[in-house]
Amino acid sequence: MSTEFGKGGRADGKTLQTADLELFDHIERNLYTAVLSDALDELGYRQQAMRETIRPLSPDLVFAGWARTIVCMDVYHVSENPYVMEIEAVDSLLPGEVAVVATGDSKRNAPWGELLSTAAQSRGARGAVVDGLVRDVKKIQSLGFPVFATGIKPVDSRGRGLVVNYNIPVECQGVLVTPGDLVVADYDGVVVVPSAVVTEAVKLATDRVSRENHSREELMNGMLLRQVYDKYGVL
Repeated sequence: MSTEFGKGGRADGKTLQTADLELFDHIERNLYTAVLSDALDELGYRQQAMRETIRPLSPDLVFAGWARTIVCMDVYHVSENPYVMEIEAVDSLLPGEVAVVATGDSKRNAPWGELLSTAAQSRGARGAVVDGLVRDVKKIQSLGFPVFATGIKPVDSRGRGLVVNYNIPVECQGVLVTPGDLVVADYDGVVVVPSAVVTEAVKLATDRVSRENHSREELMNGMLLRQVYDKYGVL
């Protein structure tokens, strides 16, 4: 299978290119965050896995998509129009994108819930990664929309947090995320692949998976770990 995938370009700003869909499908079917993290290590990108505190709302969630970032900050007053930028940011999501919500690891604000998940899903978004708290979890689960977050709390963002910008570089759980980067998430966590090395990272990860599969088979047939490692070079 070819691993020469596109880097997030869209023909008309709304429709995913075939290369995008092929990339996402290949990653979700064949790869996983650990092997992508290993590939990024080989390429010299060693800080691309988000902190262990960010977890999926359901254990079987897997997605890949292009980053669209959203920036929140804690506030301690109720502003006149608290949802203006939040609505604009969510409405800006394009098919194939992942909402990456940076809150500075807020424990005060729950900026993501059922209605934002519904809106994002209807826009064709592939998931959300929230550097903070979420609410309406059962309703999000019933939607089948993948969300990763650091915690759950049943509070509204009104008077607690404001979206102040979007689609700019942000830090999310220890990783610099630039709009258009590839975001991949599964039960092990969230990995961000810089857009400039997507093709190379996916190619390396695909090759590594092949070697891991051979290693596993030979280990199950009784070969020693040292013999298998010497032959395939993966562990």
